Amino acid sequence: MSHDQLAAMPTEQLINELQSFGVRLVDPKASHVSRRGGAGPSDHTPFTIDGATVMVPIHNAPAFESPYLVEKPDERGNSRISRDGIVLGNVSFPLRPRFYDLSTADGIPYSKIATLHGRDVLATTVLQTCIRYQSRTKTCQFCAIGQSLAAGRTVERKTPSQLAEVAKAAVELDGVSHMVMTTGTPPGNDRGAAILAESALAVKAAVDLPIQAQCEPPDDDAWFQRMKDAGVDSLGMHLEAVTPTVRQRIMPGKAQVSVERYLSAFKAAVPVFGRGQVSTYILAGLGDSSAEILDICQRLVDIGVYPFVVPFVPISGTPLESHPTPLPAFMHGILQPLAQMLNDGGLKSIDVKAGCAKCGACSALSTYERRANA
Repeated sequence: MSHDQLAAMPTEQLINELQSFGVRLVDPKASHVSRRGGAGPSDHTPFTIDGATVMVPIHNAPAFESPYLVEKPDERGNSRISRDGIVLGNVSFPLRPRFYDLSTADGIPYSKIATLHGRDVLATTVLQTCIRYQSRTKTCQFCAIGQSLAAGRTVERKTPSQLAEVAKAAVELDGVSHMVMTTGTPPGNDRGAAILAESALAVKAAVDLPIQAQCEPPDDDAWFQRMKDAGVDSLGMHLEAVTPTVRQRIMPGKAQVSVERYLSAFKAAVPVFGRGQVSTYILAGLGDSSAEILDICQRLVDIGVYPFVVPFVPISGTPLESHPTPLPAFMHGILQPLAQMLNDGGLKSIDVKAGCAKCGACSALSTYERRANA
């Protein structure tokens, strides 16, 4: 790629490239905030480039051979990114949060209770175990929920009081603006809604912080109102893959909850939380075609659900650790029409109260969205 081509690359294209290829760090230990294993985006570090905060792979195989190189940041987290020796621009890393230096009364570091995602998002996995993770015939092949627990970087069950304590500190010390609560799926028909509700209730009693809760669709739609009443502002129910064949291959346990059940749950949840306050996470690059992804996205937008489409990123130690990331062109072919679809449907990431779609760091979608709205 020539100097002129690199210089003219739109921000959304650069983000697609960075999330597909990852980045190499001149000094990996200098990354102020990064994650290995666990639920959600992993093997990543966040940094801000051209006003957009992006979660970029640094710890997985593609990143080790990435053409993109980030210099050692200074004491304020500022650095530069280059490709083939050509400096593309400045980047800034979030500094280590001050709440990471604190511990609970019983000696558990706050960083084992909740972590910083993106630039200003507090994230926690309330229950760090899952009924599906224990069996390789049921587990989601991309999931690393047990890795951080096995490595001692987190605790299995975060209590409501612990979450409230950490959330209050994260707001007061580091300016966290919203919170994501996810969970491994426990036994029982509520599929985690109960522990999310009690956790949200405790956090909201301690600090005024918008909360997104994430779980599989509970069997009883009444849980949506219960979570809302407990203080949950936005809800995420994540499809991950959208066609039955891919779902059965990639996540055989979770695929037992059908796409149609997800759609019926979305239709029940949107009147409770509001249009755009219910979202779903879709991993592009697992086998679903762009047409199949866009087809389900249109159905979701019509319901009032924000489809947050992100590139699949392999996590070391999982069955899919060698699965390729989707090419930037594949992501462009989805995100550009999806942004227009969202614009036509009146759904905007900036209007989401809390959660992954509001943060936007795991995808270039919000950057496409801003261009579509310009």
